[in-house]
Amino acid sequence: MGSTNPKAAPMTFKTMVQADVPQGRNGKHKLIVTAVLKDLDRLKAGSALKLPLADLGQAKEKVRSALNRATRKAGRKVATASDASFLYVWNVSDE
Repeated sequence: MGSTNPKAAPMTFKTMVQADVPQGRNGKHKLIVTAVLKDLDRLKAGSALKLPLADLGQAKEKVRSALNRATRKAGRKVATASDASFLYVWNVSDE
């Protein structure tokens, strides 16, 4: 019979300590979404943020989707609307 500790084949990939593995995801839209969420925290009731589409750097649909994921994850309710030039974002009250 063979030995209980045969010579193992070399690893295909490099290894690292699991504690050093990045746990967060910093997507393409993190900067804009973080900025919008901070502004929403300070937004007065009945007001909306007005984001110029030209300043988003991405398609409004992609930014809107990223914002939707972030607000749902945080348990926040926001609404959005848009026209040819701007994306509008506001807090939705629970009333």
